[in-house]
Amino acid sequence: MINFILFGTFFILLFLNVPIGVSLGVSAISAIFYSGKFGVPQVMSIISSNFYNGMAKFLLLAIPFFVLSGNIMAKAGISTRLVQFIDDCIGHRRGGIAIVCVVVACFFGAISGSGPATVAALGIILIPAMINRGGFSAPFSSAMMATASSIAIVIPPSIAFVVYASITGVSVGDMFMGGILPGIMMGLALVVIIMIEVRRKGLPASREKASWGERWKSFRTAFWGFLMPVIILGGIYGGFFTPTEAAAVSVIYGLFVGIVIYREVKLKDLYAILVDSGKSTASIMLIIGAATLFSYSCTVFGISKAAQSLLLNISGNKYIFLIVVNVIFLIAGCFVDANSAMYIFIPIMYPVATQLGINPIHFGVLSTVNLAIGQVTPPVGVNLFVAIGLSEKLQDIRDKTKVNIMSISKAVWPMIVACVVTLLIVTYVPFFSTVLLFK
Repeated sequence: MINFILFGTFFILLFLNVPIGVSLGVSAISAIFYSGKFGVPQVMSIISSNFYNGMAKFLLLAIPFFVLSGNIMAKAGISTRLVQFIDDCIGHRRGGIAIVCVVVACFFGAISGSGPATVAALGIILIPAMINRGGFSAPFSSAMMATASSIAIVIPPSIAFVVYASITGVSVGDMFMGGILPGIMMGLALVVIIMIEVRRKGLPASREKASWGERWKSFRTAFWGFLMPVIILGGIYGGFFTPTEAAAVSVIYGLFVGIVIYREVKLKDLYAILVDSGKSTASIMLIIGAATLFSYSCTVFGISKAAQSLLLNISGNKYIFLIVVNVIFLIAGCFVDANSAMYIFIPIMYPVATQLGINPIHFGVLSTVNLAIGQVTPPVGVNLFVAIGLSEKLQDIRDKTKVNIMSISKAVWPMIVACVVTLLIVTYVPFFSTVLLFK
């Protein structure tokens, strides 16, 4: 019965559109009260201590800094400059503007670390361009923007990798390096889908080839955006600072670029940037605290141990186990965000994975790729809803074809299939997740 209270309450609240953090917290508290094992003072102590312990980790301090640096760089206009440079390089090819969307999403994801933030920053520029200049349909353009932006949590620096590292104790730097090749592979899979769509519709090239002078000019303005992930990863692996310190450095760097180099961030803008970053961080931390309490409930009531035993009995070898993990994560991604799924499932799955001899970095990367796909999987793919929200604001899209959950869900399926193929390669070929580890 306790299992029904815990999970039943959670899913009922989720389907009632209650925020995921509240759903996790209320269901865990309900289960703890129902069990009758603890008095009211003990329950209050359990709730407060788990919320605090879940959030009060030095490693998680990287999250607000990465969120803030991403917002600063977005305000600095780096998205426009990245689009211009990549467009100058490959925009003259057939389907070029859609390929630009994928490439820029990878680079901007390395700045923001967030899928929804990448959709919001780039979609306002690239979705109308794909429709008007590229000749793609509005649902396809919106779906491509949403799917390309999901790569943001795989390409480092990634908030999801920080969360995974905080749960398992693995190196954040190793997680960052492990995500580089799988992120690139997801991008290449989407380029294949674009080429198929171009051939199917017979779309021509949409612009003239830029001169080397034009490319050099746009590169000089976009250079500072490209340099940010280099500084972060180089600093971590060069031993200059920890991942948390790297996140703080990224904020200072973002302020320098936005105020001194691009001069698009004014002092009066900082208050709004800080408030927006605070809201985003608070939302993430609420989810982490509530998910920690949910995970505690699973442990104290024996649910985690029973689930681990069931996984071992069902999947005696690691290959079957990995299939089960992929299925669970793909289904979970339809309903919950990446951070929540990490805290719910990783404490259960990680001990089984290590017992079966699966590399912790490889397991973290394949889990994150799963959850990246979940950001565009109906019915609760968060990136899809951000893209739909943009379509309601942009006249260019409204005038072409209305984008709603039905049309974008139909358009996104080929992209999901391409990403799942990539996931299977990443799952069963650990080389792609571990080859860049300097060990």
